[in-house]
Amino acid sequence: MNTSNTLDINCDLGESYGVYRTLSDEAILPLITSANIACGFHAGDPATMRLTVEGAMENGVAIGAHPGLPDLQGFGRRRMEITPQEAYDIVVYQVGALDAFVRASGGRMHHVKPHGALYNMAAEDSKLADGIAEAIYQVQPDLYLYGLAGSELIQSATRIGLRSVSEVFADRTYGADGKLTPRSQAGAVIEESGQAIAQVLQMVRDGVVISVDGTLVPIKAETVCIHGDGANALAFAQELHRVLELEGIHLSAFGLQDDDNR
Repeated sequence: MNTSNTLDINCDLGESYGVYRTLSDEAILPLITSANIACGFHAGDPATMRLTVEGAMENGVAIGAHPGLPDLQGFGRRRMEITPQEAYDIVVYQVGALDAFVRASGGRMHHVKPHGALYNMAAEDSKLADGIAEAIYQVQPDLYLYGLAGSELIQSATRIGLRSVSEVFADRTYGADGKLTPRSQAGAVIEESGQAIAQVLQMVRDGVVISVDGTLVPIKAETVCIHGDGANALAFAQELHRVLELEGIHLSAFGLQDDDNR
């Protein structure tokens, strides 16, 4: 349960590269409080990184790095066999790249959220999670690590002394173990916006989510992820933002409730 009545809305952005362009980033930025910006491995390129950083700063949105596996063709959603050292190295590389753009624009980075398969692998594998958390801590120890609520990522952050934020998903279903339903399975993605919004409200208000088998699973909701690459991404972001404000839920990046310098 989120007892503070404050919620962060984060979105994965900056996933254009080369001649491929996503369409919703500019319109979504005013509706969110945190942006996870692709760093070139699963998506993104230098120009897109710069432009997305600038857009986030213009909208007062907290800036986070979104490091993924080096798999552009698979959009970082295919699992790869990597060691904890390799996880450390690719996260240091990508966080450093985005941080350079943030500093060049006169801003500061707020968080790191691993992407796709890297995120899901580290949510289950404590050694991979430790590699990621250690990378973030060594680069900039005051950053937040965004990780799946109740996962190894959150536990690794605690062990290393890194601040963490427990993440839930608006448009994904959950298993009875509190893990996300794999995208390879039917029903992994919630297509109906009303169902997704109802799930968010239940997670925030009641601290539980209904799993795919009907089990009530306890969950800690400090930030909710919406995806910026779907066909209805903008419409969903608008509706979720509207409903949360009507419910009296204050929207702010985690840790910045009293700080306008994002």
